[in-house]
Amino acid sequence: MTPANAARSCVPRALTSSVSVLPCSILVLFATAVYAVDPSVPSTPSASESVVVTAHKLDVSTLIDRKVYTVSTDVQSTFGTVTDILGAIPSVEVDADGAVALRGDSNVLILIDGRRSAQLSGSTAADALQAIPANDIERIEVMTTPPPQYKADGTAGVINIITRKHRATGQSGTVQASTGSGGRSVVGASASDTLGPLTLSGTASWRHDYKRRLLAAQSTAADPLNGQPQTSANTLNELIHRAVPLLKLDASYAPTEAQTLNLTVSRTGRSGEREYTQTNTLAAADGSTTGLFGRNSVGHDWQLSADEQLAYKRHLPGAGQTIEMTLHRSTSYVREFYNYTNIYIDPPSPTLYTNLGLNEDQVQTEASVDYVWPVSATATLKAGYNFEKADNLLGNVGNTVDEHTGVQTVDPNITNTFRYVQQIQALYGGYQAGYHDWNWLLGLRMEYTDSKAEQLTDRLTNRQHSITLYPSVHIDRRLNDEATVFLGVSRRVSRPDPESFNPYVDREYTPNLRTGNPALRPQDTRSIEVGYSVEAAHLSYALTSYYRRNRDSVTDVTEYLGNGLSLSTRTNLPLNTSGGIELTANGRLFPPLGYSLSTNLFHSQIDTTALGVNGLQSTSGLNAKMKLDYHLTADNTLQLSATRSDKRLTPQGYVSAINLVNIGFKYQLQPTLNLVATVTDVLNGQRYVRVVNTPTLSQYYQRDVQGRIAYLGFVQSFGSSHKTKPANFEYDQ
Repeated sequence: MTPANAARSCVPRALTSSVSVLPCSILVLFATAVYAVDPSVPSTPSASESVVVTAHKLDVSTLIDRKVYTVSTDVQSTFGTVTDILGAIPSVEVDADGAVALRGDSNVLILIDGRRSAQLSGSTAADALQAIPANDIERIEVMTTPPPQYKADGTAGVINIITRKHRATGQSGTVQASTGSGGRSVVGASASDTLGPLTLSGTASWRHDYKRRLLAAQSTAADPLNGQPQTSANTLNELIHRAVPLLKLDASYAPTEAQTLNLTVSRTGRSGEREYTQTNTLAAADGSTTGLFGRNSVGHDWQLSADEQLAYKRHLPGAGQTIEMTLHRSTSYVREFYNYTNIYIDPPSPTLYTNLGLNEDQVQTEASVDYVWPVSATATLKAGYNFEKADNLLGNVGNTVDEHTGVQTVDPNITNTFRYVQQIQALYGGYQAGYHDWNWLLGLRMEYTDSKAEQLTDRLTNRQHSITLYPSVHIDRRLNDEATVFLGVSRRVSRPDPESFNPYVDREYTPNLRTGNPALRPQDTRSIEVGYSVEAAHLSYALTSYYRRNRDSVTDVTEYLGNGLSLSTRTNLPLNTSGGIELTANGRLFPPLGYSLSTNLFHSQIDTTALGVNGLQSTSGLNAKMKLDYHLTADNTLQLSATRSDKRLTPQGYVSAINLVNIGFKYQLQPTLNLVATVTDVLNGQRYVRVVNTPTLSQYYQRDVQGRIAYLGFVQSFGSSHKTKPANFEYDQ
């Protein structure tokens, strides 16, 4: 049996059982070892060895613990956002609202330059990702079994977004401007200058965005008052306008070759108007209308995020020894305010005027010390200490407003203040070494967590402490100059977002109400993956089999309250598992045409017994991505990308598939002037559908984002050509 035949024989079995995933991969590895090893080929072992394969416009580097995608030349990066780039990367899925998942799991730790940002935490994380300009991104690192220097959060893995580091020999910069459909626009500029040991760089941009969302939901359940079947139909048409200014400054000072001091400061704003029109209809079992309700909402939201980081790095006496000390502070302040006009048609009732204010303050402070010691030519030890404190304050204020006097009366069912403080102290160590054709990275992280949730309105406090060990193992063996087999094992945790602990009901979008759960437990996940990869001059591909076992995963459970209202509550699942086989490939079909292809054949299983649903539920599916780069000339490129995220299982039903197609064109007018045109979501496929089907509730929920967005603009470069800082892929963060 050849390796290719071994892989083909495994695919049907993976569809029927998640348990078959690991034996399949072992079979592939065994067949590969037998047929692919060439003892006549000399080996060149290195503990930090990486192989770079270039598929034009998407450079892929494979390391022992991660995949690194260089995206700075991607056409979509010119006027798009980070979510546009993430959507084209293998293993990563992005839904219509910007929420990110890794191999179907949304518990992803997203970092910027190796650090967690407050704006990427909490309820506005997806909006924040859609506000970060993609043209400031140099590369993206994807780690499905991360090494120990990263915080243990993120059971699905870590996505590390590396921003551009300008290191030009003189003055240089770029200017860009574009106009888009729906009144959208993007303008920006970047510049850098080197003055002896001091390097200064800055980026500024202004984005005006527009979004339209259409929501439709239909629920059928027994009326709690009389036990008779009742159907509720709800529609909502929402318009959002946003202005997103960004400013980032970076100063690097290197008085000697052994010392570097770096200061980075950034500010990101987000503000705009939000309005929607909503209708809700109630019907009895015979189809007769028993209720008709309407709501009009007008309001605005505002967010200011700030990030400051000071890092000092020193090379110690002795070859390769370094110590780095970092102070990092990240803040995010969100303010939202909405006025509602509630219209009751059947049964008729006076119009009710209400308003709602939402506040969310997040302050994250971090200090760390990292030490690297090359023990030998093929071995490196890395150790460190990290302290992190996250202070979150959430407040809701709801009022009814007298139509004639304007007097506001506080609604105690909505108004509340909630605070969540979490401190994590961590020690970690990692040992990376190689011997002949083998490389390995062994890591252990210990975290002491102290968290306190306070419902200040009701004077309720819940405090938790824990000390947990998180081991990780990475091993690879080079079979010849092109082929490698690898293994990754890790344990990780997903701690619920602060608002998930707040028991008060969120009424921003009726009739779909939400509430938290003070008794939530963090999710604990054990992951393993094995694979086989080939990286040749004009072709690279990898076949990876993975398996995850999740305990206490956090999910939503929906119940019907009557009168058209449903309530989603956060709860823990006892156990769920997932596994699959992932194939990625990069190469050229012919010289002008490069391609990138990835597929993920997955199987997941959920134990829903504790939720009142019978037994185990399981599903299988196929996620797929394709990207084509066609070079009309050496400087002119046409890009096409297509993504399909297949149906996913939920405890009470499923979430339907999502399809997305993007195109882009880059044309060089002059050596320093480029014309760029992009269209995202060509087929308007950003449709989120959730189905609930239980003995007591049948619900269909659909959210459409009018996602077809076109941009046309230019990018002008000036000054000396950029010399970006070389990527330090050796075990860096």
